Amino acid sequence: MSLSSKLLIGTRKGTFIVEKSGGTWQPRLVGHAGGGVNFVARDPHSGRLWALLGHGHWGAKLSHSNDDGATWTDAPAQIKYPDGARFIAQDMYEDASSEFGVGWKISTKPATLQKLWVIGFGSDGAIWVGTIPGGLFVSRDGGASFELNRPLWDHESRGGDLWSGEGKGETKWFGTPASEGGDFAPGIHSISVDPRDPNRVLVAVSTAGVIETTDGGQTWRSRNKGMAMDHTPEPEAEWGHDTHFIDLCPGQPDCVWQQNHAGVFFSDDGAATWKAVNAKEQGVYFGFPVATHDTDGKTAWLVPGHSDQQRMTIGGGLFVARTKDGGQTWEKLTQGLPQSGAYDVVYRHALAQKGGVVAFGSTTGNLYLSEDGGDTWITASNNLPPIYSVRFG
Repeated sequence: MSLSSKLLIGTRKGTFIVEKSGGTWQPRLVGHAGGGVNFVARDPHSGRLWALLGHGHWGAKLSHSNDDGATWTDAPAQIKYPDGARFIAQDMYEDASSEFGVGWKISTKPATLQKLWVIGFGSDGAIWVGTIPGGLFVSRDGGASFELNRPLWDHESRGGDLWSGEGKGETKWFGTPASEGGDFAPGIHSISVDPRDPNRVLVAVSTAGVIETTDGGQTWRSRNKGMAMDHTPEPEAEWGHDTHFIDLCPGQPDCVWQQNHAGVFFSDDGAATWKAVNAKEQGVYFGFPVATHDTDGKTAWLVPGHSDQQRMTIGGGLFVARTKDGGQTWEKLTQGLPQSGAYDVVYRHALAQKGGVVAFGSTTGNLYLSEDGGDTWITASNNLPPIYSVRFG
């Protein structure tokens, strides 16, 4: 069975596999029944399945399966912040005297794991995990151990070295409401490893922007040139961009796509610079996920939403936007998708493409698939729990 005939689904109440059999796609629960599963993916090098769990009261855990989901076990090495890890938090509060109606309370907090958000894999066997509050962990022994990447954690953009002092006393990393612990803390939700060079890794942070290493995590630099935060007094600032998700093209890794709070951005120079490719008149602007074609870096898919204030479809109709020319033009794909009474929200990890098959799931438990690049759609399920992630595997 090809990888484009199997979907790995993380939901609020378990891990599901959806496979094509006899011409139809069939979902089945394969693990973590009743538990929150933020992300599920297969390590393409070992074949192992990894699930990032959020148990609420019991905290976050890594789970894996070596038999394609038949059995799951807690990973022997669980991710934990080392003693002494701290971060500068900026908690928002209402402030009528402020031009924007809000103020920020600055404090330094001990780092405790609030959420396992995303996992990525390098061709050198490295396993990268992004967390809230903004930690990037890496394993270079197949998951037997994980270590916090200190150069990113101690980066000057988030206050510098806080292990023995107060550092710079300020941070350019803001927070996200996606935390399971309730804190408004920054989170790493995107990890893209260059298939040509595993030492080059792009991560995206809510809220800071896109950050790159080219030496396996020893040094990091911002990759936010060309983005614009039209909702802030400094729209072209180096830091503070509310990137929702990034995805690079495996076959053309210099082509990188981004869905952002402030629109859709495309880069054809490896994220060195970005260009806004919005089509507001077609509803192509706000949203969370983006998926890039395997080999054609100018082809990508989005599932647009109304706005951050109204996280639902535009006008009650569900559509997928597709471009084949790097965002110069967009197609609105609707055939087979509900065009009235649909108020789905599609999270940042819940859209995927593989071999011409496109799939996405929503917080209302709907799972839709297209086997012709988005021209036509079928419904695989209307009855799954709220869907957090969709990945081929």
